[in-house]
Parts: sequence; C-alpha cells; structure tokens
Amino acid sequence: MLLERAGHLRRLHAAADSARRGGVLVLLGGEAGVGKTALLRQFQAEHGPLRWGACDPLFTPRPLGPFEEIGASGDKPHDVAGDLTRQAQARPGLVVVIEDLHWADEATLDVLSLLGRRMETIPALVVATYRSVDRGYPLRRILGELHGGAVRRMAVEPLSLEAVCELAEPYGRDGAALHRVTGGNPFYVTEVLVSGGGEVPPTIRDAVLAHAAQLSPDANAVLNAVAVTADLGILAEIAPVGTGLDEALASGMLESTPNGIVFRHELARITIEESLLPQYRRTVHQGVLRALPDTADPSRIAHHAEAAGAADMVLTWAPIAAEQAAKRGAHREAAAQYARALKFKPKNRAELLERRSYECYLTEQTTESIAALREAIHIRHEADDLLGEGAAMTTLSRRLWCGGFSDEAIRTGTEALHLLETLPPGPELAVACSNQSSIHLNIEDHEGTLEHGRRALSLTDDPQVVVHTLNNIGTMRLLVGDAHGIDDLERSLALAEQHGLEEHIGRAYIHAGWAMTRTRAYHLAPWLDRGLTVCEDLGLEGWGHYVLAYRARHRLDTGRWDDAAEDVRRLLRSAGEVPLLRILGLTVAGLIAARRGDEDPWPALDEARDLTDGQGELQYVAPVAAARAEAAWLGGRPVTAELAAAWDLAVTRQAAGVVGELAWLRFLGGDPASYGTATAPFSTQLAGDVEAAAEQWRERFCPYDMALALMASPHEAGMRAALAEFQRLGARPAAAIVTRTLRSRGLRDIPRGPQRRTRANPADLTLREIEVLALVRQGLSNVEIGERLFVSTKTVHHHVSAILRKLGVARRGQAAAQAARLGLP
Repeated sequence: MLLERAGHLRRLHAAADSARRGGVLVLLGGEAGVGKTALLRQFQAEHGPLRWGACDPLFTPRPLGPFEEIGASGDKPHDVAGDLTRQAQARPGLVVVIEDLHWADEATLDVLSLLGRRMETIPALVVATYRSVDRGYPLRRILGELHGGAVRRMAVEPLSLEAVCELAEPYGRDGAALHRVTGGNPFYVTEVLVSGGGEVPPTIRDAVLAHAAQLSPDANAVLNAVAVTADLGILAEIAPVGTGLDEALASGMLESTPNGIVFRHELARITIEESLLPQYRRTVHQGVLRALPDTADPSRIAHHAEAAGAADMVLTWAPIAAEQAAKRGAHREAAAQYARALKFKPKNRAELLERRSYECYLTEQTTESIAALREAIHIRHEADDLLGEGAAMTTLSRRLWCGGFSDEAIRTGTEALHLLETLPPGPELAVACSNQSSIHLNIEDHEGTLEHGRRALSLTDDPQVVVHTLNNIGTMRLLVGDAHGIDDLERSLALAEQHGLEEHIGRAYIHAGWAMTRTRAYHLAPWLDRGLTVCEDLGLEGWGHYVLAYRARHRLDTGRWDDAAEDVRRLLRSAGEVPLLRILGLTVAGLIAARRGDEDPWPALDEARDLTDGQGELQYVAPVAAARAEAAWLGGRPVTAELAAAWDLAVTRQAAGVVGELAWLRFLGGDPASYGTATAPFSTQLAGDVEAAAEQWRERFCPYDMALALMASPHEAGMRAALAEFQRLGARPAAAIVTRTLRSRGLRDIPRGPQRRTRANPADLTLREIEVLALVRQGLSNVEIGERLFVSTKTVHHHVSAILRKLGVARRGQAAAQAARLGLP
C-alpha cells in the first residue's frame, strides 16, 4: 500500500509529459527508508518501463557504474552525457532513474552536473535519488550548483500519524506508538509490522533481525550472501539458492531485479552485513572472490579482496581500478584505490604514493597530496634513489605552491634543481628547469621565467615539458604587456590537446584568465567560458574553480555585476579553503558591495586580507590591496595605508599592470608620490588625458573604469558622462562623489538617478543581512550560518552585529521579534 504519495506521482507524470518538449531533471531527496524507491516503482507501474541504474555501496564506488547499467557508454563524463543525449533525441520522452547518489563516484556526479546544465535541450526525464549528506560531501556541491527551470526538487517525507495508524490497524498494533518510535519512516514501519511480537522493537536493526530470525537457516544463508553480492551467478556458488532463495524472496526482505538479487532496502542489507561475525564475513568475501570472473570490474574485485584480506589481489587490482577511474575522470575514486593498495605494504610504495598524490592534487585534496609526496621522497632518499628523490621534490614544489606554501615551494624546487644538476642530464632535470620557470612566473620575475624556460626547452622535446614551459613563457609575456604571449599559450594548449595532457589543458585556461584580468585584455574573454566548459568536461574541478574566479573578475570589470556576484557565490560554495581562490572571490565580492554601496564590503575584504598573511606574491596581495584601497576611497577613508606593501612589491617586480592600477588608486587618495612606470590606460589617466584614457577603457569593455577616468575631467560634459555611467551601473558611492564635485562647481541641475528602495525594508538591511537575519530567526548559530552561506564565522559576526545595530536591539531573540514587527522577510 503506497500512502500519501499521490502528489509526488502527479508531479512525476507531469515531468515525464513535459520532458518530450524539453528535458527535466528531478532531484528526489529523503531520508533512508522514506520510500523513494517504492515511489519510483509505483511510477514505473503507471508510466511504463524506465531505465534504471544505481550507485554501488562499495567503499570506493565503481566509476560511471549507474550509467553503464542504463546503457549509456563513454570513457569520460562528457562522452556519457553525449551518448545519453543522443539516445534521448532518438527516443523523446526517455525516462532514466539514477538511485543513491550519496554513493556516487566523482565521474557519475560530473555526468549529472553536465546533464543538469544542458537538460532543457535533452528530451528526457532524469530522476536522481539521494539521501541527506554532509556539507563537505561532493554531492552537496552538485546539489548546490544544479538549478534552473529544467531542474526540479522533490522531497519524500515520512508518513503522517494517520497513515501509520491505517497501516497498523490490520496487524492489531498501536499506530500512535508505532509512529512515535518510527517517526513515520515507511521502511521501519513495515519491518516492525512484519517482525511480529507484541513489543515495538526500539531500532531498525532490531526489527530487521527479528524479521530475519523468523526464516530458515538456508534463507538466512542467502541473506548473508546477498548482503555481500547481488550477482545471482555468484550467489549460486556461495549460498543455497534453491528453497532458501525462494523463502527469502517470499519474506519480502529480498527482491529480484534485472541486475540480480538485492535487499528491498539498503538499511536491511547494512543491518544483515553488520550482524555477520568478522570471520564469517571474510569467508563470504573470499567465496565471492573465488566466484568472480577475471573480467569483473576491477573496483569490485579490489573491494572484495580488501574485505577478504587478500593482500596480493588488492595489490594487483586496486592500482588497475585506480587507473581505470582516472581515465574516466573519477579522480577521487582513483586516489582512494591507491590508498587501498597502500594499506597492504606494496614493494613499489613510493610509486603508488606519487600516483595517489597526483590524483589528490587533481581533486583539491592538497593536504593529502603533499603528505603522500613527502613520504615518497623519504622512501627514495632512504633507498639512495637520487633521481627519484629529485623528481619527487620537483613535484612537491608544485603541490606546495598550489597549497599556498610559497616560500617552501621555492626552496624545495631550488633544492630539487641543485640535486638533479649533480646527475647526468635527463628528462628529470628538464622538468626541474620548467618548474623553476613556473616558480619565477608565479613571483612575476620576467627574466627568470624566460631563462629557466629556455633551458628546459633546450634539454628535451618531451611534450609535457614543452607544454608546461610554453605556458610559463606565454603567460609571463602577457603579464608584461606583450600581446604575442598568447601565441605561446595557444601553442601550449594545442600541444596539450594533441597529447591528451588534461592538467595542462586546464592550466592554459587558468593562465589566460590570470593574464587577461591583470592587464584587462578582454578581447581574450572567450577563453573563460570555453575554459569552464572544457574543465567541466574533463573533470578538472580545481582548474575550473580558477577559471570561474577570473570570469567573476571579468564580469565585474565589464559591468555585469549580478553575473559576477553569482560566479562568486558559486566559487566560494565550491572551492573549499584554497587561499588564492578565496582571495579572488572575496575581493570581487567586496568590490561589488563597495561599488554598489548597498552592503558592507569590509567583512569580505578583511577575510581576504587575513588570507594574505605569510604570502609575498603579487597574485595574493595585489587584488586585496587594490580592492581595499578602492573601498576605502569610496567610503571616504585614506587609501595610502592599504597600498604600501603591495606598491613596493609591484615596483620591485616591475609589474607594470599592477603598478598602474595601484598608482591610479594612490592618485585618487591624493598621494603626491612618484607613480613609476604604469601601463595604459592608467598611464594615460595619470598623464591627465582623461578623455583618451576613457576611450582606451571603452575599447577594453570596462565601463566603470571608463567612468572613473571621466570623473577627473576638467569639463562639465565629461563629469556628467561619468555620472550617467555610474548611475547606469548602480554605482551609488562613485555617483555621489561626482555629484558633490559638480555641486561644488556651482551646478544644480544634476540628475538624481535611481534611488535605493527602502519601503519593503524599513530597517535598511542589505540583501546579505536579510539572508543572515532569516537564519538567525531559525535559531542557527554563527558557525552554522557560516557553513550554510559558505563564509567565515568572523564575517557572520560582522553581519549579525550590523543587524542588531540597525534594528536597535541587543540580542538575537530581540532581532527576530523586531523583524517580525517590521514585516521583514
């Protein structure tokens, strides 16, 4: 009996009907046992056959497993998404179910992410089920990113008291007591009712075991085996599948599916598996291993081998499973498979550690990546493997840099180079030279980048070294204003694509974004959208975050502030604690707030400043210094103190683009210091030719900077043009500065521009403060609010303090009451 699910069924049928015209992705969530599968079974009975795939509850999931089950093929997520798209176009109205996303591998989640963004063009209904997951889990990120008209969310709730009483009545059980103990969870309710006995079992585990205790020994042997494997052919080798299987199926604990025999619910499988004595569980896994064919999926073999304690088989199959996962873009699973092999004392431990480090690096598991390499270096040092040690140190240098450990990265890279120089020249020395070129690029040393890069190219023609070095040289040339640097970058990208060097493909797009936002070379902007698509297709999650950060800056500079804010929200939600990524995102967020004047920019900018502690590179300090100086100027504060350290570093590095931006900000603050060598349009502005500077900014598609140039115009027309542009952009503080200047010149017919709407917000709270207030009213702590909004606890504290001040109250409870009185949302 399926109770209280009629509304869900209607929505599923409606989604299936509309999917023929434009695709729909339904995200079906709910707690374990709440009836998601039962709902979909009923939908299938009413609608017709569905394609059904499920994620495996293995310790390390099988890459792309559910899509293989539904017949969508491909080696990479974008291949699978493309194949499923073609199948849907050939059969409009196709319905696909993917169950248990909480167990999904990284590649499967990437497919779902790709489908979600393209769903409107795919004539299919995709239903994906999942349980509630922790905030840090990869699925949570995907769920946060999937939105839009083609994405619909449904939640399956527990049964009401009335529904539980209706189910309990034929059994003569107390429905109210049953609802109180089970919380209305349909699976638990059913297990209690069929378990018999006069008392309601206190836990699901007790109910399931009581149900199993009513079955024969043969049936229980089948349950024990199915708890480990669903393959019917394997079951025949390790359990009595005759009357025992028939009895277990008849009991309702098991059911037959096209893929084998499975428990009716995963909670029951977990309960039975956990009830097995350790030695008996190991014996069952050993039986599965003996029955598995050599053609079985490597990840499945490795799973059973580990559970069976079969070290040799783990060491054989886990690395194979890791390689397969990596090829499919499931880099987290690849790292986990290498970790599985490392538990069993492999002879090639250093090699497996290095492989694991790389897979962790690709998935932003920076701490784990660095730790694995350190251990590998120690092993190679103890073995007197100088070549291997030097090569691993070079790699560690790169990992340290990505983790924000700049000084140690430079020191380690230099030590690696010196060690390898004591050995006969080889590819390892070329890699070390290319790494040195990269280090000098990161510290923006033009001569050092080119010197080490040319040496690397002279030592080898290995594609990886050539690709990496051309990228270094091309990016450095772009940063110093040499437009021909894009030729080197394009050669690097083409060669990386030719040889399938995915990491270097992503790196080309990252560095194009860095160089174009630094120099405002926005004729290169198509690299950004293309780079995001490529990184998503290749599963380069970390690389995509950097491209997204630079796109946010591009959108800020080109006047698309709402789009920039959305990119920043997505970035801060997904990028974790990587210092540079957070700095880039927080500075854009702070500038949007400062330029609009509708939010306090300082919580974001203070957090960004804190993240620069211990960082001495312009990539870190320049964006923060420039953003804080501009926010200070817009807020009527002196800007010089915000610029001192960054200014000295920019001059030392001869970073003309940074010198120009910081010099202009110093000029706005009234500092009469020498401005050094600056690039156009900044140099043009500083020379006093504001009309020419404004035209140069217009050619670079930067309207806000164009208006900043015009506001220094000695002519009324230029000032009025600046005001009009600021008003169009919604840049109220800058518009107010221009207005005051015009009035000081005796002008009175000054357009007011759009006014801030406060009627619906009598407390004059910002949009972010309204969002924080809503969570305060829900009783969340500052820590919980920070986790929900992906900001620091310190930032939340600033917002809460501002809310209390604006509402004129002293405590959080008073804020909630005052907000209700004022009718705030």
